[in-house]
Amino acid sequence: MAISVAVAVGDMGDRLVEALTPKVKALKVGPGVSAEAEMGPVVTAQHRDKIKAYIAGGVEQGAELVVDGRDVQVPGHEGGYFLGGSLFDHVTPEMRIYKEEIFGPVLGIVRVPDFDTALRFINEHEYGNGTAIFTRDGGTARRFSHAVQAGMVGINVPIPVPMAYHSFGGWKRSLFGNLHMHGPEGVRFYTRLKTVTARWPEGGGSADFVMPTMK
Repeated sequence: MAISVAVAVGDMGDRLVEALTPKVKALKVGPGVSAEAEMGPVVTAQHRDKIKAYIAGGVEQGAELVVDGRDVQVPGHEGGYFLGGSLFDHVTPEMRIYKEEIFGPVLGIVRVPDFDTALRFINEHEYGNGTAIFTRDGGTARRFSHAVQAGMVGINVPIPVPMAYHSFGGWKRSLFGNLHMHGPEGVRFYTRLKTVTARWPEGGGSADFVMPTMK
């Protein structure tokens, strides 16, 4: 994921950290050809080091590093560009790990007092690719889906990526160009519009040099 931030409302923060910590620690890291691997390596050594620098920066700026995945080792693949999952708590909007796209296995938890603050944080961010809300309240879900400024929205769905026949893509700085990928907009991207206007008057008729209209 580009920016992975979980916004916890009220007392949900402690419960979320408690639930996520063992899952992040147990994440199976290995070569992409392994059927058991849940996450493969990052693309280059440079990007691996960049992700590690983000993690170090988060610690320096005051976030709590609950799970540190920087030193993961994959037996038999010691030279690979592997990273384990890292989990931050008490991330704030002023931190670099909140503002910038990490493109690595790093999740930050931001704690807010209420729904309105959570929604405002999302809408004020410069990126708006995808977002999700977990709730049992239909009214809250409807309000969130209508008001949130993101291109893909999940309701009790963790990764809100639609099927290929829907358009994929975000809003704000998460969109490049005028069209999204896949779906109808993807078709429009790869096609050119041609409009043909024809008129076949009965009996031949005479030539008209005005815009044809229906009478």
